[in-house]
Amino acid sequence: MELGDCCLTSSPASGEKRKLHRTQQKEKPFRGIRMRKWGKWVAEIREPNKRSRIWLGSYTTPVAAARAYDTAVFYLRGPSARLNFPDLIFQEDELRDISAASIRKKATEVGAKVDALQTSLHHASASSSESSNPTRVFRKPDLNKYPDSSGED
Repeated sequence: MELGDCCLTSSPASGEKRKLHRTQQKEKPFRGIRMRKWGKWVAEIREPNKRSRIWLGSYTTPVAAARAYDTAVFYLRGPSARLNFPDLIFQEDELRDISAASIRKKATEVGAKVDALQTSLHHASASSSESSNPTRVFRKPDLNKYPDSSGED
């Protein structure tokens, strides 16, 4: 057995780790979020020096979940925090109480706004492409919205 033979056994293991890391990057495009089996994106963060987590919400887009995470991590760890979108964070003076509840509230507000914007942009692009197609496409209703009173009876 030569000296080079022993190193061959450790090489595939490191290759497998790299492959696993690449697949995790594909599944998880941003920090602090994960995708549920049914397609929703969720965000949560650990409280500093505690084992508990702060639930930041469930969103239809990964960008919304990542923005909610960014908001929470910014208020927990300050400007030195590693953010998904460092250019999009705005420090506001309105969040003086840095409790878990206030951070959760602020993060879910940001996430909900981004989710609504992302969803409306997606639906606008989908409806513009459908306008050329005369067949009607039925979509599942968003149960988080109030019914539209446009008179479609």
